[in-house]
Amino acid sequence: MAALHLAGFALAPVATAAERDTAHRGVLVSVIPVADRGVGQVREFLAGRDIATDPVRYGVRAYRLTYRTVDPYGKPTTATGLLSLPRGGALRLDLVSDTHGTMVDRAYAPSVSEDLGRVPSYLNASAGRAVVAPDYLGLGEGPGLHPYMDTRSAVTASVDMLRAARTVADRLGRPLTGDVYATGFSQGGQVAMALGRALDGGADQHFRLKGLAPVSGPYDLEGQEVPALFDGRVNDTSGVFYISYWLVAQNRLYHFYRDPGEAFRAPYANRVEPLFDGRHDEEDVVKGLASSVKRLLTPAFYNRLRHPSGPLLDAMRSADHTCDWKPDVPVRLYAGAADTDVPIGNARSCALRLAAHQAHVSVVDQGNVDHFGSFAASAPQVARWFDALAGGGSPR
Repeated sequence: MAALHLAGFALAPVATAAERDTAHRGVLVSVIPVADRGVGQVREFLAGRDIATDPVRYGVRAYRLTYRTVDPYGKPTTATGLLSLPRGGALRLDLVSDTHGTMVDRAYAPSVSEDLGRVPSYLNASAGRAVVAPDYLGLGEGPGLHPYMDTRSAVTASVDMLRAARTVADRLGRPLTGDVYATGFSQGGQVAMALGRALDGGADQHFRLKGLAPVSGPYDLEGQEVPALFDGRVNDTSGVFYISYWLVAQNRLYHFYRDPGEAFRAPYANRVEPLFDGRHDEEDVVKGLASSVKRLLTPAFYNRLRHPSGPLLDAMRSADHTCDWKPDVPVRLYAGAADTDVPIGNARSCALRLAAHQAHVSVVDQGNVDHFGSFAASAPQVARWFDALAGGGSPR
């Protein structure tokens, strides 16, 4: 049935050269139905991934959107993402933006893979809201390589996904109210905070930020996340994975090294960039790299990372501004005390920065849970909290 609704614009033509400019950001290129799940199927999907199902009230229909956006240099490109809608509920829908965590395999993105990346989409859509989950640049079916942890382009891709979703929702007869509730996990927690800041600052007149609930985001690379690579708060496997991904992606923007051998020891110098081509999964990447950050990096670069300056410090700080503002909406930062991927110090640092702007922020410590555990515990709590905010009740 959904495919019939979309027949008139699922195969929209590629834009002409005259349309390839930043004025057309958020323009829809195509939309393809990718899932149609009844309420029982949604509960089964969530329960199978250890996610509480009590917020579920409706089935879900989901669509892959391709839309126009810009790359880190401001040049026109396209990106993909997932739009999920409830099978029932109100005609006009509030919107949840869910930004996903770190992934290296483009085929694992929310619009392509029905796996963990769809948990918040199905959870919040089944609670009665529309949900957009951008794949980001270079993931899903978007062209090029993913500019990992480039906050600016993650935000532009996310804002433009909201615009494309507005078009689709209108055409499907489920128009959006304009109220946006932002969440995200891990890398996506940091993106959610930055997106919230952009929306609060008027990035698009059609959307109003109403609540912000990021989960386990690396909000403080300079003060928390990078130092944690060296003091044991981040486990070795995750540390090697994150820092190699970050260095390879950010080097294309900030030019830390001319040759990988300047940063990475042999034999990893010849492996590291090909491993992050968007076609390897996390397990392949981990197997191809060293067992610790010290064994991965050359002594000179290891010391540079411990005492960053110049382009290294610039890259860290470019991602560390996301909490330097005063939200005019309720904010909760969710995290786990036993997280050895993104230590809880990131959330506490973010809360302190927000408080310095006289913002009132709650840090929800999920206790002795690891990185995924913080996600599993927080996702249903976020959905319930958004329920309460939308209903004007007392947030739980």
